[in-house]
Amino acid sequence: MITLTPAALSAVEKFIQGAASPVAGLRIAISGGGCSGFQYGMSLEENAAEDDVVVDLGKVKLLVDPFSAPLLSGVTVDFVDSLNGSGFKFVNPNAASSCACGSSFSV
Repeated sequence: MITLTPAALSAVEKFIQGAASPVAGLRIAISGGGCSGFQYGMSLEENAAEDDVVVDLGKVKLLVDPFSAPLLSGVTVDFVDSLNGSGFKFVNPNAASSCACGSSFSV
């Protein structure tokens, strides 16, 4: 379903280790918005929702809601650290187009 590169997995593990509360997993979600129609969201969650799709990646569990799951199928998440900044980068084979900044897309 969703793949995290080693760099992304390492970054998420560091965020989980630094969290103030216990973490059940990393939520990756799609919501309406952005300049292309949909945008990605990520947050550390203390609990999984009853209807979440849970992807077990060892030290990290991904939590995906039923709406977002089909739009995230086949997505690869990377973590980029460069002089221009750092952050997560999504490569989505389901996206028909995406904005220049890469944080929103359309299907």
